[in-house]
Amino acid sequence: MAKIVLDRVDKVYGGGVKAVDGLDLEIRDGEFMVLVGPSGCGKSTALRMIAGLEEISGGKISIGEQVVNDLAPKDRDIAMVFQNYALYPHMTVEQNLAFGLKLRGTPKAEIRQKVLEAAKMLGLEQFLGRKPAALSGGQRQRVAMGRAIVREPQAFLMDEPLSNLDAKLRVSMRASLSQLHERLGVTTVYVTHDQVEAMTLGSRVCVLREGRLQQVDTPQRLFDNPVNLFVAGFIGSPAMNFVSADLVRGDGGAHVAFAGYTLPVPDATLTGKPALQDYLGRKVILGIRPSDFEDAAHADADWAPLAARSSVTEELGSEINVIFAIDAPPVEHKDTADLAEDAAEGESEAIPLIDNKALWTARVNSRSHVRPGQRVDLAVDTKRLHFFDPASGLAIGHPGAGAAAAPADTVTDGLRK
Repeated sequence: MAKIVLDRVDKVYGGGVKAVDGLDLEIRDGEFMVLVGPSGCGKSTALRMIAGLEEISGGKISIGEQVVNDLAPKDRDIAMVFQNYALYPHMTVEQNLAFGLKLRGTPKAEIRQKVLEAAKMLGLEQFLGRKPAALSGGQRQRVAMGRAIVREPQAFLMDEPLSNLDAKLRVSMRASLSQLHERLGVTTVYVTHDQVEAMTLGSRVCVLREGRLQQVDTPQRLFDNPVNLFVAGFIGSPAMNFVSADLVRGDGGAHVAFAGYTLPVPDATLTGKPALQDYLGRKVILGIRPSDFEDAAHADADWAPLAARSSVTEELGSEINVIFAIDAPPVEHKDTADLAEDAAEGESEAIPLIDNKALWTARVNSRSHVRPGQRVDLAVDTKRLHFFDPASGLAIGHPGAGAAAAPADTVTDGLRK
């Protein structure tokens, strides 16, 4: 096992295009670190630079206590698991698992022992005599992981290893990966575009955008305390709802007003985020997660009311997504524009705008009887409101966000630990 450190790492391609820009990241010994972000954000390039498959243009990469900038991939003591399995089709499962050890000149008895241990760990014992063509996609990926495990490397590097599997199999393979990491404790760097995968697997998650580090933290802290609009909108499914709002103080205390609605801002929020005081009487970007709504009939008594008319409902069995329009345009900001562009490239269930009105999502209890086209009384947990600076897009009062007046393209690694 080993710590991996990227120190101001750059990757510049022809024409001056920066795929990775000054990346500072420390991956702890034994940690499961997930690199996540939209297509083209530099996550796979960063992984390939750690592996030695891409030359770095600047900076320093260390694995363990050794700087590996000039080391060949085979000398870095890492094992890579690819999206496409990369198995030898003419070899059996056992031969695929043993191949790397044979190249090292490992004694036959030791090879046999390690192969059998890995096969047992991965549930591949009954498939050792089969060739890859006779295996399912999930079984092939387990063979690819087994080939990495038998080498006992300092670190595993995984490049979207589950993306070729169907949705149900991805869920079970995520569980298998988590169990494997618990058992082996090997430093793992895992690249994915799927933020649900990132949240369920990572000890910590590193969010990248345009080659720059946005935020790195535990999944829950990323969800609860995003450093900017981009992280807030990228982490969480369905995505956070945004609107331009007025933050004002009245006789009853502070509140936010938008699209004909008024929501109270708890005193504890103002106390916990003193920087919000500077925004009283000013515009802010308000963020509310779908999970912080509820049907008013099932909500806590202190949640604030918000009446709406549902446009679409998605019944998910245990809960219902209520999609409704608010009388305000979508937020215009570089962060939200990038999020919209990424959603358009993916498998987004985007719904056309209604008269340039923003569409919001509320996730409510399945006992709600809301149906499309109906009025619905929602409630909002105002203790969990998010506030962002309209110019910079940074979260107001976040310790990693810096000054509120930071430029709009500011990114931060303020939570790097």
